[in-house]
Amino acid sequence: MALDIIKKHPELQPFEGDLKMRIERYKEKKAQVLGKNGSVKDFANAHAYFGFHKENGKRIYREWAPGADRLYLTGDFNNWHWKDHPLKKLENGVWEIELPLKDLPQGSKVMTVVDNGGNLTQHLPLYTKRAIQDWQNGSWCCEIWDDDPYPWTDEGFENKEAPIIYEAHVGMSSEEYKIATYREFADNVLPHVKDGGYNTVQLMAVMEHPYYGSFGYQVSNFFAPSSRFGTPDELKYLINKAHSMGIRVLLDIVHSHAVGNTLEGINLFDGTDYQFFHSGGKGDHPAWGTKCFNYDKPEVIHFLLSNLKYWLEDYHFDGFRFDGVTSMLYHDHALGSDFNSLDMYFSMNTDIEAVTYLQLANELIHDVNPKAITIAEDMSGMPGMCDEVEEGGLGFNYRLGMGIPDLWIKLAKEVKDENWNLGWIWHEMTFRNAPTIAYVESHDQALVGDKTMIFWFADAAMYTDMNRDCHNPTIDRAIALHKMTRLLTLAAGGAGYLNFMGNEFGHPEWIDFPREGNGNSFHYCRRQWSLLNNESLKYGQLNNFDRDMINTVKHYDIFKEEYPTLKYMHEDDHILAFERGGLVFVFNFSPERSFSDYIIPVSAGKDHKVLFTTDDYCYNGFGNIHHNTVSAFTPGVEGNNIRLYLPSRTAIVLAPVD
Repeated sequence: MALDIIKKHPELQPFEGDLKMRIERYKEKKAQVLGKNGSVKDFANAHAYFGFHKENGKRIYREWAPGADRLYLTGDFNNWHWKDHPLKKLENGVWEIELPLKDLPQGSKVMTVVDNGGNLTQHLPLYTKRAIQDWQNGSWCCEIWDDDPYPWTDEGFENKEAPIIYEAHVGMSSEEYKIATYREFADNVLPHVKDGGYNTVQLMAVMEHPYYGSFGYQVSNFFAPSSRFGTPDELKYLINKAHSMGIRVLLDIVHSHAVGNTLEGINLFDGTDYQFFHSGGKGDHPAWGTKCFNYDKPEVIHFLLSNLKYWLEDYHFDGFRFDGVTSMLYHDHALGSDFNSLDMYFSMNTDIEAVTYLQLANELIHDVNPKAITIAEDMSGMPGMCDEVEEGGLGFNYRLGMGIPDLWIKLAKEVKDENWNLGWIWHEMTFRNAPTIAYVESHDQALVGDKTMIFWFADAAMYTDMNRDCHNPTIDRAIALHKMTRLLTLAAGGAGYLNFMGNEFGHPEWIDFPREGNGNSFHYCRRQWSLLNNESLKYGQLNNFDRDMINTVKHYDIFKEEYPTLKYMHEDDHILAFERGGLVFVFNFSPERSFSDYIIPVSAGKDHKVLFTTDDYCYNGFGNIHHNTVSAFTPGVEGNNIRLYLPSRTAIVLAPVD
């Protein structure tokens, strides 16, 4: 079976044995956890058994805590008397208690007390669906939440377009100095997303996390949507409204590690360090200060797979962006590895248990929802990431093209644009071993200590020279390169595209969450939508460009072609031209030289019309390029060619005239 993947990737022939081992390990683990006739979909139901449930007029609470000696339920129902309500021990480390439903209605505040060798510790239940924080003293507790039927109106929702992703953080989506809500995001931001042509929203920081500034990447409660932003039903409102607008919603899922906290996390829940994680030092992530899952343990697989099914079925998410996949795949978490040889993917350093878990996860997701999308955040370029599990692949639909933003940041920081190497840029755009989501910048590139791409180009001039009637050379360069890098990345960089909230209109500065070091300020943890809506500033024009760029490539369905076709490259002139989806994209990256009647070869022997350019007035350009029809016939020149006026730092998009 592994031969199929080798047919696609002949360079993997020396590793056929490793690929076959992947398949065998996957089959063995599947048989271990499912038995002979079980399915992954039927297996992933831990959330339907554990946690709090209403059954026959009673409230039943079950927990898995094999290392504990005793468990107790405490809360406002018993005035927080720790030992008044012990759980009964069942088989296989399962504990249970039944109480009259009237004693534990929705909204009750509870905690679990665990006795391990006489040591009493307090914890949020493992399957907490709503964790709330007392902002006065910072403590957390579980609020019982019943998943009563939500009035969904999205039956049969489907979006078949290639993903054009709007990465977003609900909490920082308001301009006000506050934490925004799910409902505010749905009502205020989703219309902007729709107008911009984005067909997918990727939500960060939904899974509950104790530290707001972690950007949601240190999860404490895997089944609880963050209460900072509202109730579970308000998150469902957001997703239902997105679906009514034709927009997918992906969850930024964090199964690569967990926060080390014990009260509001799952660490040391039953008193042992190995309930969910590797024991000892292997269970500690050396760079993140978090806990590392033991993906070989059936109970851990049960917990995590059930978590995926829960978000798919209870919240109608349309798939996941898996965070930290690279960290999962290697025993050293790929710290300091450059992956300059295929041998590095098939070595003792590869965590086969993590590979198997990701294979099972993708099988489950696509079984529960065949239309679901999964995206791997993998910087290593693991071969087979997006190949079928049965072939030895991991089963993802896409991987993030993390080398592309690294390229743009490096060029912006270190290289004058007159020295940009087009061959290197083209290589980074088109060299990929899997369907790739391309992007210029996500949230990562603007975290405190760094800044947005346009701010790298413009720096302090953004504070003084962003008026529409100002043409400071620094700002003109920043505006031009902002548009050109995005157009090139969208058109050539992958099978889909991603943008972080606000960067489409050139949101300045950086992202910094409220913390002690900045006086707990929200100044850099919000989105300044007023910049976009201020008609005296350039931001609205950048937004118009982003909208038209995206809607054009969607209209022509350029992603139906896996790769762009290079038509012309001239390093000295800084000219790059390629075709994709029937469109012609021409870039002049020269900071000074403009060209008249520049000859560009094209495939179609037809007249071509200019659809738009980065130099159009409506995008804060100079309007130097007329939208005239140009002929594909050039006297004295063999083949099909078009002659173009190419101003410096300008890109043109053309289409053949039928």
